[in-house]
Amino acid sequence: MSIHQNHYLVRILLLSVFWCLINSSLKQAAATDTILKPNIIFIMADDMGYGDIRAYNPNSKIDTPHLNRLIKQGMRFTDAHAPAGLCVQTRYGLLTGQYPFRTTLRERIEPCIEADQLTLPGMLQSAGYYTAMLGKWHLGFVGGKDKEDYSEGLYGGPKDRGFDSFFGIPASLDIPPYYWIQNRKPLLPPTKTIGDNFSEGWTKIQGAFWRKGRIAPGFVHAEVLPTLSRRANFFLDTQAQLPAKTRKPFFLYLPLPAPHTPWLPSQKFTGKSKASMYGDFVMMVDDMVGQIIKRLDQHAMAEDTLIIFTSDNGPVWYPADTERLDHSSTGKLRGMKADCYEGGHRVPFIVRWPNKTPAGTVNEHLICHTDMLATLAGLTGQKIPSGQAPDSINQSQLLFMPKLERPLRNTLITSNNAKYFGIRMGSWKMITGLGSGGFTQPRDIKPRDGEPAGQLFNLKEDLSETNNLWLQHPEIVKQLESVLRKSKELGKTEN
Repeated sequence: MSIHQNHYLVRILLLSVFWCLINSSLKQAAATDTILKPNIIFIMADDMGYGDIRAYNPNSKIDTPHLNRLIKQGMRFTDAHAPAGLCVQTRYGLLTGQYPFRTTLRERIEPCIEADQLTLPGMLQSAGYYTAMLGKWHLGFVGGKDKEDYSEGLYGGPKDRGFDSFFGIPASLDIPPYYWIQNRKPLLPPTKTIGDNFSEGWTKIQGAFWRKGRIAPGFVHAEVLPTLSRRANFFLDTQAQLPAKTRKPFFLYLPLPAPHTPWLPSQKFTGKSKASMYGDFVMMVDDMVGQIIKRLDQHAMAEDTLIIFTSDNGPVWYPADTERLDHSSTGKLRGMKADCYEGGHRVPFIVRWPNKTPAGTVNEHLICHTDMLATLAGLTGQKIPSGQAPDSINQSQLLFMPKLERPLRNTLITSNNAKYFGIRMGSWKMITGLGSGGFTQPRDIKPRDGEPAGQLFNLKEDLSETNNLWLQHPEIVKQLESVLRKSKELGKTEN
């Protein structure tokens, strides 16, 4: 072989290597820049703890095989947060991309979401999606959910805020009135009454608890989760049968009423966990997830479907429950539902998207439910109008890469009331008060002269929030106070 031939072969080899590298780079870039429109299923459990799933808490006394499988096939986020520790606030933040503390939420008498606000389902409608909701709304209707006359329907709800179809309940299953809604109409209005219900051995807001009030004829609390499960399966069956040429991608939002009270596991799951009736109910939620995964596999839809599973806030689980049952629903986290502590708002967050999201990966980046609007807008090629979704950050890169050189979200503000805020910046977290700000006692403590006015923790070293560093790091306190002040002044998150 001549010298010229050798040089030619070397040039060909180098060019081949060059184009392989270019092709690899293009594929990686496509993961974040290309417009993709997978089916999207967003499952939000209700009051489920960070420590209930074995992958998050090896000491959990609850078997969750289907969620464990979802984690093995997808990505597990460890620093994911609800924007608040309560149901209404979190749902508002998820669907609008706005921190709930920026507005007044009066779910009992009016819609929480304004008619001119961009919503997550409304944005996806613009992207060409069919949007469906099955489950708990809890964001209000015009004139409220409790009416004397339902003949004119329920407006300002899911059908008027971006969903093509809705089947579900108006609020939590322990808050009357109790009835089913199909789009804008109750299946049957709540014309009967039901008494309070409590469970022996639990506090008055645990167990099979619901409040007395009006109820629709034939409405059975224990049948709500199974009914939603059947409806979800039927929805997927129907979508699979649509002609491929005319079928739209779908967004299925499943805000479950469980394992929020009343804890009502079916006979199949009663006594199956080692965390009493709560654990049994969590297993029932896990089974519903398993049914959805099975349906997607049966219809060969799994590879084209992005599944996200999370919870709206922490559990109602007291230290006495952990001691009695040897199960911590929040794992190593302090606090519970409604608290400013991590147990109130740090939640499980699992993403599965075959051949797109790397399987078996762990993501430690900071994310919030408010980010879903901008993230899915970025994924599907939609632009967010100015003034909309002010606290939503496009984190779509994280669906493809569990580790980035720089975080996309640098700060986080959580709040349940006007006094107590939790402010994150990196590993630092400040709470603007000395109590929990929620359900855990003491809820509030009056500061004394010369003592801390609030709480400061370094979560990297102290995830359980046991060592208050307020006095040791006044400079960090000032920085976090500035983050909160600027966010309030600007009316948006500024990274």
